[in-house]
Amino acid sequence: MQLSAAPYEERLTAPRTWWLISFLVGVSMALVLLPFGTLPMLGGLAGGTAVAAVAASSYGSVRIRVVGDSLIAGEAKIPLGALGEAEVLDAEEARAWRTYKADPRAFLLLRAYIPTALRVEVTDPQDPTPYLYLSTREPERLAQALRTQTSA
Repeated sequence: MQLSAAPYEERLTAPRTWWLISFLVGVSMALVLLPFGTLPMLGGLAGGTAVAAVAASSYGSVRIRVVGDSLIAGEAKIPLGALGEAEVLDAEEARAWRTYKADPRAFLLLRAYIPTALRVEVTDPQDPTPYLYLSTREPERLAQALRTQTSA
């Protein structure tokens, strides 16, 4: 069985400022180790920057894909037949669904640095999850990909 090309794929990369923060973490580690000499200071700069960069990279490595008959969001793989209507959420509505409108049973793929999102109903009666909340920079395109693949 050969899968078709993904009609939608997005990586929720961390913002550029996080890379600057990673460097600043390295600088702070260097300053902490400065009293011990130049070599430990340089090690702190390199090590602190590397550890913070790995953390930023891993947090921003999550992907959302629509492949074949499945929606893959992070570690979750959901068949498109179990999904209902998709609602595009602007920044204000996305914030509401992250806070006071949120259902604790919902699946959240949440990245606070991405202001927009998509809320997709789960229609499978065996699944207690009421909806999926997916942070995405292109919610209209993801909703269109879901509609296209469901009708195909």
